[in-house]
Amino acid sequence: MANELRLVDPPRGNSAGAGIDWIGEGWRLFAKAPLMWVVSVLIIIVLAIVVGLVPIIGSLAFQVAQPVFAAGFMVACRSLETGGEFELEQLFAGFKRNFANLLVVGLVFLAGSIALLLVFAVFAGFGLIMAFVTGAGANDVIPALMASGMSIALGTLVTLFLMVPLLMAYWFAPALVMLHDMAPIAAMKASFRGCLGNIVPFVIYGFVMLVLCLVAMIPIGLGLLVWVPVAVTSTYAAYRAIYTEEDVPAQPAMAKAA
Repeated sequence: MANELRLVDPPRGNSAGAGIDWIGEGWRLFAKAPLMWVVSVLIIIVLAIVVGLVPIIGSLAFQVAQPVFAAGFMVACRSLETGGEFELEQLFAGFKRNFANLLVVGLVFLAGSIALLLVFAVFAGFGLIMAFVTGAGANDVIPALMASGMSIALGTLVTLFLMVPLLMAYWFAPALVMLHDMAPIAAMKASFRGCLGNIVPFVIYGFVMLVLCLVAMIPIGLGLLVWVPVAVTSTYAAYRAIYTEEDVPAQPAMAKAA
């Protein structure tokens, strides 16, 4: 791949303020091709709607394919970063390169998500069963339902807690697979290590992005057409800061000859 990036080992830790820097760099990448970013997001939305028309299978297939589209976005980010253009075909680059490995990332994430739903179902199901079992009398129904609510609330907290490491393993995997030809499981392990070593900047990054998301939703959600691309480009900026060496400027031909 042209302008190939070299990985650092282990992933680099960043200062707390790096989370803000990632957003700033993400905005700069977005500003280089705002129309293409908005169009690409609309294309993804349309594809999701069309595929979602197929019951169950359609939505599952689209979720599995999400790393493929994420990889295409990473290619577009790299092109913009190096002075190139954001071309529509870059959005589908993951279908032409490392497609199988990207699908494996999607399958692993889907399997993990289903497992977490089962964990939640265990808590919720147990609570509902206890509500029926203990609510033998009419006067006991309300306390039983309250006990069920506590079980569901606990299940929600446990599920969210377990979702964090799954997201950490997924976050940078598409970029590592696409831009560095890493095997899917190795990429997910590297993604987890990179996130783990940058917990503080990620907390700040997440808080700021959450606030920006709430602001973006005010004008009937149209601001999300900007927020989503910035979320993508800032993820690329974080990947560059955590995993790669700085670009080495190309030497002029005369200098090389000398």
